[in-house]
Amino acid sequence: MQEMVLAGGCFWCLDAAYRVVDGVEEVVSGYTGGSVASPSYELVCTGSTGHAEAVKVVYDETRLPTDVVLDMFFTMHDPRQLNRQGNDIGTQYRSAMFYRDEAERERFEAAIARASEWWPGELVTTLEPLGEFYPAEEYHQDFFAKNPTQGYCLAVAVPKVNKIRAGFADYLRV
Repeated sequence: MQEMVLAGGCFWCLDAAYRVVDGVEEVVSGYTGGSVASPSYELVCTGSTGHAEAVKVVYDETRLPTDVVLDMFFTMHDPRQLNRQGNDIGTQYRSAMFYRDEAERERFEAAIARASEWWPGELVTTLEPLGEFYPAEEYHQDFFAKNPTQGYCLAVAVPKVNKIRAGFADYLRV
């Protein structure tokens, strides 16, 4: 199994989209990239901790190539929006990739280069060393499945899940 930590706006959306993908074994919503130990959702939402809402994606690379996981990431969110995704504004919603080592950093750089070929304009996705990853509160885990009719899920998460379904049909769960 492989895992990576990615941030691209609200973690509910990334979580929902990755969960429809065959080969993804686990998605954990959480916080990383900040300066406070064990932050709460309420504290992260203030923007004062430096944390990003992120997901840890655990996947089977024999069924799902790493480059596909990364290309999906750049399909799910707009990497040109600095410290925001749509109406979600603040550094906690930044586009960021958190690397464990130099090899992963290089793989992330290659993914950014690929994404820059299909996104017009400058990509603002940051590459940051992975520090401590703190799982979010239980009610954030698999939020979309638990709250499918919630307004935010319908307006924001569903379109992102549909983009993955349309663009990566060969990799969907059956």
